[in-house]
Amino acid sequence: MATALVVDDSRAIRTILSKTLRELGFEVREAGNGIEALEVIQAEKTAVALILIDWNMPEMNGLELLKELRKKPEFSSLVVVMVTAETEMDRIAEALEAGANEYVMKPFTKDIIVGKLQMAGIQICGA
Repeated sequence: MATALVVDDSRAIRTILSKTLRELGFEVREAGNGIEALEVIQAEKTAVALILIDWNMPEMNGLELLKELRKKPEFSSLVVVMVTAETEMDRIAEALEAGANEYVMKPFTKDIIVGKLQMAGIQICGA
């Protein structure tokens, strides 16, 4: 079973995304900011295959986390999807240029998440 990490400072959003990912067959870990996410990733080593990241968080925001991950060769195959309320085209372009595989704008539906994961090359059981 593949492991996914949901990184968002909103417990409600983490719960929604985690439930969706579990329904899709993922084992899920959660973090409330970028620093916590790095701790989880380091603890799990290469087990995390997918990470969904919010942009606006305390401590270390999603873009900072994305850039930190993309600096490290061992995380080059990690699929990163930004899931955020940031809807400006400049922000979307900035995230994609920094190495995000896909970008989801809040609010979202399960179907949107599934579609973006598939576009990012994630195999979804039963989809």
